[in-house]
Formats: sequence, structure tokens, C-alpha cells
Amino acid sequence: MTNCSARPSSTGPRLDGWLITVYYTAVESYHVDPAESVRGCSRLECERGDSPLGEYPKGFVDAVQAEGTGRITSGPNAGRYLNWSHDLGYWLDDAPRDSRGQRLEPFVSAAADPGVLAAGTNFTIAECGTLDSGEKPPDEVCERIRSAHWTVRDEFTPGLGGPQHIDIYIGEEQGPDFTASPWYLSLKNAVIALR
Repeated sequence: MTNCSARPSSTGPRLDGWLITVYYTAVESYHVDPAESVRGCSRLECERGDSPLGEYPKGFVDAVQAEGTGRITSGPNAGRYLNWSHDLGYWLDDAPRDSRGQRLEPFVSAAADPGVLAAGTNFTIAECGTLDSGEKPPDEVCERIRSAHWTVRDEFTPGLGGPQHIDIYIGEEQGPDFTASPWYLSLKNAVIALR
């Protein structure tokens, strides 16, 4: 077992008091509720399109709107991604994308408000802090996010960020009810180390 309060060496300043949340890619096959039609852009370079993009489980569509991206597992678009942005709406794509149109990378991509941490800022998570309950996060989760080298490549939907708040991208959800898993968490009073 790893001690989540152990401090990795860093070359940059350590900043404490951070809220760290996670975002992920939804996976259609883990959502089994009734389908709803989605309209948007059938390609990346489009805004607020009105083309039919398919029918998908409501929980999947809701997760895509909350997280920004989801992998389609059925129908003619299987293997593609349904992406969403507050300013573009829905679109089909060949990759999960960040706000700049680049591919999201699990355990690398992070989001922050531009006035908090600029795009391109590199950091590690030196201390995981605590869960909302005040308890320490599971060792496996803390160890994995602490071992990653994060880069701010994304930014929050307006109104969702704030001072000392980072959102880290952890890849695809790993099963049904992912938001009830130990990987879907908020960490309070975490410490980051700039690199």
C-alpha cells in the first residue's frame, strides 16, 4: 500500500489548497436507459449543426453533456465519439477532444480556468488531500493520479471552474454506474507541484 500523504520530489513550487475533480469519456454500452435522438454536427469543423447523429441511451447523452465526450458502441457510428461543448453543441468525431480541438490523453490532460493556470502548465499532484467526506481517497486511486504528469490542455465550461480548481482527465468510464466508483471523486485541499 502507498501512503497518499507521501511527497514526490518536484522541481517547481508546491501550491496547496486545490480542489481536484475528474472528467472521463462515457461509454455507450454502460448505459441501458431508453434512447433519445441527438442532433448536431456530423463532422468536427461545425457549430450548432442540426443533422441527425443517432439515437443513444439518455444516460449516455446526459454523461456526454456533463463530461464532454462519449464513445459510441452500437449502430453505424460505433467506434466514433459523440462530443459536446457548451458553445458548439454535439458533434461526431474520431477522438475525444479538449476545448482546443486536440485529443484528450488519459492521465495527462487537465482543465483549468485560463486565469488560474495557463494552457501548457505542467504539474503533478503531490498530495491527494481528502474526499468530500473528509476521508483519504483509496490508495490505488491516489497513487495513480500522483504518478501522472499532467498538462493543462483544456478549460472549464464557463461557470464550472474557479480559483484553485483543476479537472483531470482519467479516460473511459470502466463500467456501469461509474459515477459511484472510487475513480469518480472530488479531492479537497490537494497539493500540486508545478514542473
